[in-house]
Amino acid sequence: MMEALPVLYLARHGDTAWTQSGQHTGLTDLPLTTNGERNARRLGERLKGLKFAKVFTSPLQRAARTCELAGFAGVAEIDPDLVEWNYGEYEGLRSAEILAKRPGWQLFRDGAPGGESPMQVAERADRVVKRVRMIGGDVLLFSSGHFDRVLAARWLALDPSAAAKYFLLSPASLSALSYEHKLSQPVIRLWNDDYHVAA
Repeated sequence: MMEALPVLYLARHGDTAWTQSGQHTGLTDLPLTTNGERNARRLGERLKGLKFAKVFTSPLQRAARTCELAGFAGVAEIDPDLVEWNYGEYEGLRSAEILAKRPGWQLFRDGAPGGESPMQVAERADRVVKRVRMIGGDVLLFSSGHFDRVLAARWLALDPSAAAKYFLLSPASLSALSYEHKLSQPVIRLWNDDYHVAA
């Protein structure tokens, strides 16, 4: 029988007020909404029965609270590299507001003035990937949407700009990155699974 290859599970945090309003939420430490808390618990139900060698969470409360409500607070370690993209001057703005000032702007190509560039976010993602691959077993991460999209791109050795083209994530969704046949062939095993999420 073939030995199972390790899986990296990505859990996006539940809804915040800015998730619902479409505002860029980087380092602003917003709490979950009531619906966000409900869906974090449902995410926990979705994860029941899975075993993890390690669990990590962003220090931001929306991810840490999702982790807690999903039932992993007692085993999770805080990893500062899992914080969301630093949007700098674009923090709290909607995409339409940014595009009105800067037509043609694309986050995953241009980054944010006063915040992080795509390559800086990719460097954080690369550190996470390297640490996870050294663990050898299944790992669960609680983080945010744009960071997780870059992380998936880097898992596949793609440029961070690929995150804009190929990966979307819903709040409280679950995704899984793994390998095909051997550790040198990284793949997406599951993406944006949110059937457990309540509208």
